[in-house]
Amino acid sequence: MGSTKKVGRAGRYGSRYGVGIRKRLIATEKKQNNLDDCPFCGFNTVKREAAGLFYCKKCNNKFAGGAYEVQTLVGKTIAKMVAQKSFLADAKALAKESESSFSDIEREVEEALINDKKE
Repeated sequence: MGSTKKVGRAGRYGSRYGVGIRKRLIATEKKQNNLDDCPFCGFNTVKREAAGLFYCKKCNNKFAGGAYEVQTLVGKTIAKMVAQKSFLADAKALAKESESSFSDIEREVEEALINDKKE
């Protein structure tokens, strides 16, 4: 059957599954099959190999990303935070507030396990 002018690749499903789902499929497949910019060399040569695996034809780097996109929205946000170092102030404040160390937490867990065994 193939594609049609209006629905493109979703034409293979005919009238099945509803318009909304087929529109989402079209949008997802467009993202999935685009060439993207490489985070290492910056050229527009990154191709999706499998779900979450991407390969740059220029610099031969293979790396993980989102299922259909090189970088997800959450990944972009985190990369921006790391670049701006805006999370460091919050991390220092949290470290000062909680003065318990990892060994304190381990001790509490062991005490809870001992108390559970006694009961």
